Amino acid sequence: MTYDELTVERTGEGGHVGLITLNRPEKLNALNRDLQNEQRAAFAELGDDDDVRAIVVTGAGRGFCSGADLTSGTGPNEGVAPQNERLDEMGWVGKQAMSIYNLTKPTIAAVNGAAAGAGMSLALACDMRVGSENTRFKTVFLERSLSPDSGMSFFLPRIVGYSRATDLIFSSRNVDADEAYRIGLLDRLGSADTLIDDAVALADQISFWPPVAMRSAKRVIQHNLNVGLEEALRYETLGLNFARRAPHDVQESRLSFSERRPPQFTGE
Repeated sequence: MTYDELTVERTGEGGHVGLITLNRPEKLNALNRDLQNEQRAAFAELGDDDDVRAIVVTGAGRGFCSGADLTSGTGPNEGVAPQNERLDEMGWVGKQAMSIYNLTKPTIAAVNGAAAGAGMSLALACDMRVGSENTRFKTVFLERSLSPDSGMSFFLPRIVGYSRATDLIFSSRNVDADEAYRIGLLDRLGSADTLIDDAVALADQISFWPPVAMRSAKRVIQHNLNVGLEEALRYETLGLNFARRAPHDVQESRLSFSERRPPQFTGE
């Protein structure tokens, strides 16, 4: 598929890392309808590609994503949404959250600048976030007389805890990189000059391991966030069954250990 509002690359060791770059730098990568649709399509494309084992998303220019584009109006590329879209109870913001969260491949947001509103939610929907001295977060919604959407009310309390989530949403204040790292919004904090390289290196580290087992691990972790211990233990057992559905990698994990050599996992 070709894209106008973003770019998609295969990079990293063996081309196993998918890199999505939102590409509206003049608008701080604000989400107009075209970018909303292309973003979901790009995640789906990389999710369906067995050669891609981890996904990094970032923004072109000085912003990660400033949220919904409030200046796009109803130009020729906007128009009236199709009826199915207008009758969809989740809307584009819900579909954005689900398109990322439902991926069983690990996702990393390389937050290169401001992440605000639905753009902050985009980063929160990823499994991990890496940033630099240029990273900024802002919830924004109350400033627009809105309550949180795009999954923020789900993701943010799970990442930073309830009281910190209410602090950030109720105050709508700016959170700089140091605070973001301290409270857990960022998992890794490095230099702006090496941000993408650092994110891809983290994705490479993840991609080294058996991809089917990795995807099963992510699914187990997500499921078990919302259940009791007994159900979690049952689902762990189910996850083991899925993880073993790559017979080459199961055998390779044992052989490489006994032969004292690095493993070569294929997903087969």
